[in-house]
Amino acid sequence: MTYAILPLTEDPWQVFTLDLSIDGEAFHAQIEIRYLPAPDQWYISIWDHAMGEMLVNQIPLICSYEQLNDLLLPFRHLRDGKGMGSLFCLHPSGRNGKESHAHRGRCAGSRTARDMDNHSVRADPAKGNLTEFQVLWGDTWTG
Repeated sequence: MTYAILPLTEDPWQVFTLDLSIDGEAFHAQIEIRYLPAPDQWYISIWDHAMGEMLVNQIPLICSYEQLNDLLLPFRHLRDGKGMGSLFCLHPSGRNGKESHAHRGRCAGSRTARDMDNHSVRADPAKGNLTEFQVLWGDTWTG
C-alpha cells in the first residue's frame, strides 16, 4: 500500500494539488484544508482536479485513536465506484490512543483541568497544532 503525507502548514486556508496513485490508478487532486475558529477544527475538501469536480466538502480532520479511522470510508461510492482511497489523520508521537479518553470532552467545547495544567496534546488538530499531525492519503485500507 502506498500513502502520501499531505504537506501541512498552520496557514488557516491551504490549497494545493497532489498527484498520487489510488489503488493503482493515477489521480490528480486539488486539496483545500481550512481552519474554522468557531469549532476550533480543521477541515479538508477534495476535488478531482482533472475533471474539476468536488468530491468531498469540508470533512473534519479527526485523529485516529485505538483503531484507524478512514475519513474517506463513506465516500467509496464516488468516482464511478472506484472510491477515493483512504485518508488518515495521525499523531506521530503515538499518543493517538493514550490520550483519547482524556480529550473527548474537547469536541463538546470543554477542556479538562488536566488539559490546562499539563498542556497535553489535543486529540484532534486545532488552532496552532496542525503540523504536529500527519495526514496520509493513498490506497484503500482493507484491514
